[in-house]
Amino acid sequence: MNILTGEHLLKFYGGTQERQQIINNISLQVASGEFFGIMGPSGAGKTTLLKILSTMERPSAGYVYFKGQEITNLKEPQLNYLRNQSFGFIFQDFNLISSLNVQDNIALPLVIAKKSSSEISRRVEEVARLLGIQQLLTFLPEQISIGQRQRVAAARAMINRPEIIFADEPTGSLDSRNATELLQYLTKINQEEGTTIILVTHDPFTASYCQRIMFIKDHGIFAELIRAGTRQEFFKKVIQMQAAIGGE
Repeated sequence: MNILTGEHLLKFYGGTQERQQIINNISLQVASGEFFGIMGPSGAGKTTLLKILSTMERPSAGYVYFKGQEITNLKEPQLNYLRNQSFGFIFQDFNLISSLNVQDNIALPLVIAKKSSSEISRRVEEVARLLGIQQLLTFLPEQISIGQRQRVAAARAMINRPEIIFADEPTGSLDSRNATELLQYLTKINQEEGTTIILVTHDPFTASYCQRIMFIKDHGIFAELIRAGTRQEFFKKVIQMQAAIGGE
């Protein structure tokens, strides 16, 4: 079953005289429980597409469907409810609140949703254990490493048990060890929790953890790769495709 569908998506920025096309007639489907990647050269529109799919931006034309319901034209209160209930977000720059400790940063979506304190404590403990950050809960973001901050951001994205996690270059600020750890955790969430993950990246190693990758070039779909065989074999195919597309 498809959990997210985009139909004939277009996005323009600027006025009539200086209009710039960022997304050109992209249609895609993401299955429930899929680990789906979006790749392409800088400026191809990867992040803009992710923002449209996650309702952070509206398309200039086209539609996005979540579980069969058209969500493109929902009012902002309805979108906020949808994001908080069904979506999780991991950003490259973490977006942690510096004045809150790790526990409170993770719990924030549940606080906004007005969950009980007992449920918040239980779920923070569960997700902290899954990501191996139980010992960090009383620390402020500035007191922990970059890799630990990214795991905190992942925990916050997971805390409300979202149906989809949208990840925008989640390993971009991490060294290879911390990037590998985060990708392994995302794979665990995907496989054990059934969480759908939609990930934007320019990095072939990161992309090799996906089950399927859509490549975009010149603001439209260029090609698609489906993982078969080992992750190492898929990694090589991703590099070959990136060379063909002219990616960095």
